[in-house]
Amino acid sequence: MSDVRRIALDDDLDAIQDWFYEQGLTDGLPIVPPTPERVARMLAATDFEPSDELGLMGPRWGVASIESLAINAVMAGCKPAYFPVVIAAVQAMLEEKFNLYGVQATTHPCAPLVIVNGPLAAELGVNARYNVFGQGFRANATIGRAIRLALINVGGGAPGVLDRATHGMPSKYSFCIAENEEENPWEPLHIERGFAAEVSTVTIGACENPHNLNDHISNTSDGILTMICSSIAAIGTNNAYLYGEPILCLGPEHAAILARDGYDKTKIRRHLFEHARIPREQWQSAGMFGMPGSGNNHFPDATALPMFRKPEYLMIIVAGGAGRHSVWLPTFGAGSRSVTRPIARRDGTPL
Repeated sequence: MSDVRRIALDDDLDAIQDWFYEQGLTDGLPIVPPTPERVARMLAATDFEPSDELGLMGPRWGVASIESLAINAVMAGCKPAYFPVVIAAVQAMLEEKFNLYGVQATTHPCAPLVIVNGPLAAELGVNARYNVFGQGFRANATIGRAIRLALINVGGGAPGVLDRATHGMPSKYSFCIAENEEENPWEPLHIERGFAAEVSTVTIGACENPHNLNDHISNTSDGILTMICSSIAAIGTNNAYLYGEPILCLGPEHAAILARDGYDKTKIRRHLFEHARIPREQWQSAGMFGMPGSGNNHFPDATALPMFRKPEYLMIIVAGGAGRHSVWLPTFGAGSRSVTRPIARRDGTPL
């Protein structure tokens, strides 16, 4: 049963903020007070019932009811129109293969990244271009923040208690983007994963902050791919040992050059699998070599080790504005796989 309860507080904004902070119910930033009227408006944006339960959210195993999610969405500053995206993202996170318990409780600095695809992304104003991982866009900021507040208040991810991240990262406040489908020379993520173009989806991956991949000089794919291979082959990431499903987010200019030279996503994956490798001697010298579950036996005869176990385990998306930058997002590892779900009504019909 959901632990949603009503409380009465004095109508003083500073006192309300202090009370929520003292109870450990915030991310450290001020919240929008979740009054019954605001929560009712949020609930009106979906045909789910307030008492509907999506599942148990680790590591505390709190019940993720629609009402509890609506409260956290209000606190985050979401518009009601954003709420179906929040619901779909939570449904994706609660799938077993995402391993939310591990993502929440690990010492590793990772957080659920929400990637929105399809018509709803533009309709809701989810930013896909300039500063896509940064500030300035209400949909990105508040959808991502609603997820974080739910992870704290429903899942119990309080820093230093059940959230054991050694350092954490800024993306643990909010981590939500849209794919730049207009400037993507290939099929976007949701179509690649079997959904129709007109279906709006969310994809969840457990990622680190974006790591910049900078090449303003290369005018051919050879230079860009050499830069990417050199940048991502590092023994300090979980993906060097636990593999998993890392994400390459190509900027539109890098993507355009690669596509012009005949590279599709399959060819890019194969190239990076073969060439973004760590010499075995270096791979065995530090990092997580020998750690249980580190996949030491996947490539017993290889003189250099790849950053993902199979080419198809690399997720490739296109996002960002003009400028010859891309980003690499290492992930939690084999204990977590990405999940894509449609943004849908209660009966599963896509919106």
